[in-house]
Amino acid sequence: MVELIFLIPFVTGLIAFFVSRNYGRLLLVMTGLAHLVLSVLLWAVRPAAQFPDYFAVSPEGLLSLIVISLLFFLISIYSASYLKVAEIHSERMFTGCMLLFLSTMTMVTVSDHIMVMWIAIEATTLASAPLIYTYRTAASLEATWKYVLICSVGIAMALLGSVLITVSMDAGKVDALVSFSALSAVADRLDPLWLKAGFVFILVGYGTKMGLAPMHTWLPDAHSEAPSPASALLSGVLLNCAYLGIFKTNKIMHAAGLGDFAGLTLMFFGLISILAAATYILKQTEYKRLLAYSSIENMGIIAFGTGVGGLGAFGAMICLIHHSLIKSSLFLTSGNILLGFRCKIIENIGELATRMPRTFVSFFGGFVAISGFPPFGIFVGELLIIFGAFKAGHMIGASVFILSICVIFAGFSNQVMKISFEESQTDHRIHATTNMIWPQYVLLFTSVVLTVWVPDTLYQAILDAVTSIGGGL
Repeated sequence: MVELIFLIPFVTGLIAFFVSRNYGRLLLVMTGLAHLVLSVLLWAVRPAAQFPDYFAVSPEGLLSLIVISLLFFLISIYSASYLKVAEIHSERMFTGCMLLFLSTMTMVTVSDHIMVMWIAIEATTLASAPLIYTYRTAASLEATWKYVLICSVGIAMALLGSVLITVSMDAGKVDALVSFSALSAVADRLDPLWLKAGFVFILVGYGTKMGLAPMHTWLPDAHSEAPSPASALLSGVLLNCAYLGIFKTNKIMHAAGLGDFAGLTLMFFGLISILAAATYILKQTEYKRLLAYSSIENMGIIAFGTGVGGLGAFGAMICLIHHSLIKSSLFLTSGNILLGFRCKIIENIGELATRMPRTFVSFFGGFVAISGFPPFGIFVGELLIIFGAFKAGHMIGASVFILSICVIFAGFSNQVMKISFEESQTDHRIHATTNMIWPQYVLLFTSVVLTVWVPDTLYQAILDAVTSIGGGL
């Protein structure tokens, strides 16, 4: 069953390139439903993989997998209606690549072998690049090439980091499988110098794909030019997959007694990312780029919390889950705004509250949620990270963290108020259908529910994941 969960969308993705539009949309939704059912079964049964040397079910992998399944299913429903009104150049290409993208991201979540993880993350680039070029404009072509080139350089560095970890095995005279679980078990015998070097290269490499500054430059263009369903997956899921590669390597570092080195490095890149987002958000003129820089901020928050450890690591995992739910909702909502106003420029859009009231509710609710206000989970996650940072003695880091998210909130709220209430310079043309509204509501409602009530199995999975890197309550 473990391997089946990424093989099914791979096969249906290939089929989607050869079927009609209506069948392609149906295939998208049905595959999303089947994937969600299999993910729930995998969560309940926890079966062994057919190839245990390469694939395994881990707590952090299960968390990412269930988020991927839920998001893709809701996004597929939204996409089926979106494709009817959006001017997509090749719907078969879009549908096929969406399903292949699902397959590769799923493969990341169940990968245990270091090189299989690398292959899966590289495959996500190849599957998602055509989605960015969907509209076939000069700007989308530039964004696609930037995405492929920058992420490929990052992935090459991650490959070098993976090789250096194998070198640490040879230097330490360790004979073990090159898998995350096996290396964690023998981490105390690995050569620390090569292990540190490998971690830095993997952090920079996968951090490029995760959107950490200063390797983030591909992200605003790609998220801005991709169709909104693809942007929702890029921000809500792809960034998590890259983080998963860093998280699993961080587990090895902690098992080797190098947690302080890994933590400080993660905190540094996390703060740089938050500061970069704070700088750029203040002067954004396009709302999709605004959301993209918000994703960079949240990836920085997650990296910082992971580096802090303890309460911070637990808060980082909370932020990871809720960011996926909320940011996907916001990108789907941005698709409604773009279809309605035919414009990305913030200054030309306004009166959203009166012209598109249902879309306004999800847009403003998403803004409140991603800004870290209760009753949404980002509030809880950020609070735990701040408490964890102060508890660990990182006073300066915590202070920069708090100041930066306040600046980001000020810049974000200014733009949201313009879109929501100021007079519009553009005619509103299209009213979003019901299927283009309720998926966002479900995502936001799920975030609220998980804030006030976390199922025992979900809580235990989060606790198991962060305990290995010094997290927990």
